[in-house]
Amino acid sequence: MSKLKTTILTGFLGAGKTTLLNRILSSESTERVAVIVNEYGEVGIDGQLVVQTNDQIVELNNGCICCTVRDDLIAAIRALLQSGRQIDRFIIETSGLADPAPVIQSFILDDVLSARLELDAIVTVVDARHIEGQLAQEEAVEQISFADVLLLNKIDLVDEDHLLKVERDLRRRNPLARIIPTKDCGVAFEDVVGIGAFDLKNVLAIDPQILEEQEHEHDQTIGCVAFREREPLDPVALNSWLTRLVQDIGADLFRMKGVLSFAGEARRYVLHGIHMTLEGRPGKVWQPSEVRSSDIVFIGRNLDEEMLRAGFERCIVPRQALAS
Repeated sequence: MSKLKTTILTGFLGAGKTTLLNRILSSESTERVAVIVNEYGEVGIDGQLVVQTNDQIVELNNGCICCTVRDDLIAAIRALLQSGRQIDRFIIETSGLADPAPVIQSFILDDVLSARLELDAIVTVVDARHIEGQLAQEEAVEQISFADVLLLNKIDLVDEDHLLKVERDLRRRNPLARIIPTKDCGVAFEDVVGIGAFDLKNVLAIDPQILEEQEHEHDQTIGCVAFREREPLDPVALNSWLTRLVQDIGADLFRMKGVLSFAGEARRYVLHGIHMTLEGRPGKVWQPSEVRSSDIVFIGRNLDEEMLRAGFERCIVPRQALAS
């Protein structure tokens, strides 16, 4: 039985991993792909943003697959292998805070995974605009170090001098990886999937202890706050609150994302934020069979959950206002 090739998509918070995943799944490839999406928070956003496809998609929330939900990753892969579904390839999108080393380790040390799956490549998406500040986090450094391909994304948001500086730094940190500059993760399917780039010898050179069981611990000052609300939101109030919020705590706000339900709007609204940068766009139309709700997630350092909750709740449209 030939082994199933597996691509791991990694990269720090907000780099564009889900955008890359959607490009891969929207390609003209006829392969049947099993996708596992991992999110740090208990409320899943990325799974809602993956394009509609016939591929099998599994979400693993409330922890990183490098530590707290690592056993869930192994269990999910085993379940997919035993499901009887036709699978040609696996793609795993890690959380933005995942260290790739323990994930790689799982594919080597677990009996079932090592017998049935083969790592094809570690593809790391790098945010050209924010990576310099993100390198203060160990996870961002590890993601770059273990990459077989570095997708240098958002090149349209920086000038040429800044881009050259980032490229030089990436090359210094990982001289073996191929660097592909992109806007909106615009890369050919064949440049990131089915490339056979993973080499255990290179990984062992980076981390000689990778085949030994090790505990991975995250910076305890970094946390996640997530809210889900069934009542519709006021878009003007939300925009005003978020604008003030990023001005006040933007330096410590690594990532913000949401799928929101606005009063009087037929379409959901998709929100993204990194530090002081906010952007959003209309998403898919809410279907009559769907329960409309707003999910929003904040990931950052020393987050004040009570303050965030109070601000978010002020954006909810009162029931009496909806009835009038």
